[in-house]
Amino acid sequence: MHPTLWSSLFQLETAGIVEKILRPVLVYAFLVVGLRLAGKRELAQLNPFDLVVLLTLSNTVQNAIIGNDNSVTGGVLGATTLLVVNYLVVRFLYHHESIERVVEGAPEYLVRDGHLQARQMDQELVSREELEAAARRQGLSSLDEVQDAVLEPGGALVFTARKPEPDVTRHRELMDRLAELSAQVADLRERVGRTS
Repeated sequence: MHPTLWSSLFQLETAGIVEKILRPVLVYAFLVVGLRLAGKRELAQLNPFDLVVLLTLSNTVQNAIIGNDNSVTGGVLGATTLLVVNYLVVRFLYHHESIERVVEGAPEYLVRDGHLQARQMDQELVSREELEAAARRQGLSSLDEVQDAVLEPGGALVFTARKPEPDVTRHRELMDRLAELSAQVADLRERVGRTS
């Protein structure tokens, strides 16, 4: 291979190593703060608009991370810095739960004991329709079946289904048993009809 090809691939073009490390750290800090201030909804990707924002965000900050450098070394150095910073932050927060709650936020109940929490839904910008769609994706046919819905700090919506009342459960069991008995009676009638 030609020696200039190798140098163009791996030689840092502009800024030094310190700047290549500092840029990703600053962008990482900005994104953590920005996404925290934007709310959990940005992480939940509840609608196409939020998804577009998240997808274009990485392209928007790309040049801020690597600058004008297109070398493999610059890209690897920037990516390594992001991975190391993220590892250190996650490890630090793991050992400091109170700081983690401040950085990540607390879970928000959007439905509690079967009742919509309008104030929290407004605060998190989650509409009833978006909540119903998320419930359907988790196998619940409507919000009437939801006991609790929690928007976790990471943006996940977690639903807890209502447990049926004891009378409803007993009724279902009796109806199932009655259907079983009806099938057995029909089978007996058919057998008796064949023998006579």
